[in-house]
Amino acid sequence: MATPYFARPKLQLFGVSTAYVVRKIRRADLRDALRLGWEDFKAIPTHAVVLCVIYPVLGLVLFRLVVGYSVLPLLFPLAAGFTLIGPFAALGLYELSRRRERGEEAAAWHAMRVLRAPSFGAILELGAVLLVLFGVWIASADAIYIATFGNTPAANIPDFARRVLTTPEGWSLIIVGCGVGCLFAVVALCISVVAFPLMLDRHASAIDAIRTSLRAVMENPVAMAVWGLIVAVLLVIGSLPLFVGLAVVLPVLGHATWHLYRKVVEPDPNPPEEEPRPPIGHRYAADFPASLFPWSRER
Repeated sequence: MATPYFARPKLQLFGVSTAYVVRKIRRADLRDALRLGWEDFKAIPTHAVVLCVIYPVLGLVLFRLVVGYSVLPLLFPLAAGFTLIGPFAALGLYELSRRRERGEEAAAWHAMRVLRAPSFGAILELGAVLLVLFGVWIASADAIYIATFGNTPAANIPDFARRVLTTPEGWSLIIVGCGVGCLFAVVALCISVVAFPLMLDRHASAIDAIRTSLRAVMENPVAMAVWGLIVAVLLVIGSLPLFVGLAVVLPVLGHATWHLYRKVVEPDPNPPEEEPRPPIGHRYAADFPASLFPWSRER
């Protein structure tokens, strides 16, 4: 009888062996990951919203800049581009889900522990790749608009909406733009779907994390396609009320991504022991204002 895929100790990708074992998942696992992500959000809603409040704020700022500088065509690409850098921006949420999973305290300041992760350098490397991908997407979207409508800017929002929604050129722009944007989203999904949680949890290198993400997509193409569709739909829903809904959607997706990683990647059979932390002890008046920053006591 053939050895089940998830039981193989080593796998090959492009001739390079890796110890991270990928499991097959079903659509039921996606629902369970979303359910667990929602439970994490309910358990620490204030922390999650605080961590992600920059998204709706940034969305409003982008909206104002776009209107003010007459570059309306870039508003939608900028908003849609959040999907490309979202996996990197959700690092703190992965840490909160990781701590809650282990029965540890999960407060907002615990998200800052990712800055001291052994693999933080690798995390920055892959984050830089996603930022470059985001920049290329914005440049591509701008080029598509110019190729369709030329360099003449829209006079105002109604004029821009009329061009895009009521003209053949606008319909062409929507079809081509969404098609190209979908390609960028697929690339980002393939290289990062489980990469950042893996680097945070198992201290993997950037290249090993990318390979594992690619294998996860190759072994679960339907499930990962459905996951990408779920992410896209939820982000659109969260963006509709001036991006404010992202304060809920992004934390839930961030937490759910951690649980998806747990379902896709076989756990480490010999996890490294965490370094013991000294007790916090009593707080004294002389400790003020250092006592306002609890992470300083973990040294």
